[in-house]
Amino acid sequence: QVQLVESGGGLVQAGGSLRLSCAASGRTRSSSAMGWFRQAPGKEREFVAAISWSGGGTDYADSVKGRFTISRDNAKNTVYLQMNSLKPEDTAVYYCAARSAGRPVIATRSHEYEYWGQGTQVTVSS
Repeated sequence: QVQLVESGGGLVQAGGSLRLSCAASGRTRSSSAMGWFRQAPGKEREFVAAISWSGGGTDYADSVKGRFTISRDNAKNTVYLQMNSLKPEDTAVYYCAARSAGRPVIATRSHEYEYWGQGTQVTVSS
């Protein structure tokens, strides 16, 4: 089992920045890719970014390319999402997710992830 806890959300003005963190505990030596998803009110959960186990591979939703950066520190069992140039449409609950053990390659669909955090709210005001 892997437990994921997100932090770093909050209220920010449009154009501002936030950095989300996702701390993993439990069976963290599992060589798993990780990702960030988000869900806005009344909308389905959507893919935001993903990173391979090694950190050498990343992928982003078109809506955040050039503004968000995903990274990871395996020594700290933590994944980050640096969000710059935030827009009101980025407002959502952001979820961290981890693939099951032995799946180091990135994935963009939610059903490919086994473990999920509780989410952290990001609100961008105009």
